[in-house]
Amino acid sequence: MGKRIPSQRRGHGGSTFKSPSHRHRAPNTLPKVHTARGVVDDIKHNPGHSAPIAIIRFDDGSKGTILAPEGLAVGDEISIGEGEPSLGSVLPLGEIPQGSYVYNIESQPGDGGKFCRTAGNHAFIVSKTPTATVVQLPSGAFKTLHRACRAAIGTVAGGGIKDKPIVKAGKRHHLIKSKATYWPVVRGVAKNPVDHPFGGGNKPSTGRPKTVARSSPPGTKVGSIAAKRTGGKN
Repeated sequence: MGKRIPSQRRGHGGSTFKSPSHRHRAPNTLPKVHTARGVVDDIKHNPGHSAPIAIIRFDDGSKGTILAPEGLAVGDEISIGEGEPSLGSVLPLGEIPQGSYVYNIESQPGDGGKFCRTAGNHAFIVSKTPTATVVQLPSGAFKTLHRACRAAIGTVAGGGIKDKPIVKAGKRHHLIKSKATYWPVVRGVAKNPVDHPFGGGNKPSTGRPKTVARSSPPGTKVGSIAAKRTGGKN
């Protein structure tokens, strides 16, 4: 009897496929406070995320975190919800000047930020109306958002981090260990028939059609699932 294929094990769950929450310093969301001023107390690496986080000490003595923008330094002042637009400040889109770079943009007012959160990313404020703001995302797509949606000003720090070569498998192991990802991934055609439906044979081919029905049992549900069409486009 063969083993469960990786997609079955991933669906079942377990520590292998879970992100170790105890390693994350803070969630990558905007501060919950609506209006506040603070000073950057420290900038730290956040395992499981490509960008560092900035620890903010607010005027009332409490602390919060934001994704650190490129150019932010310890001792810099930022504002939440009010004040002049400055690097790292969190303001509603309706109060940020047109043409500014923003990141960690909320999809709905108060959700903490959903867009442009990875290292080196930023969006561009294209136009504004009395009720909405149009931003251009890194993909080039234009998105219309409510003017009350908040965003941080600047570009997420850590740009170019993926340009550095990993070099060793051990480095990759520790990098992936902080994420909810399984690694290494072995091709199905490289396995034995007992381990994967595409395994076996004396050449690197599936040996069978790659399209399977939506109702197929889990052990055979690999390849192009419920494909509407196959082959190249004419």
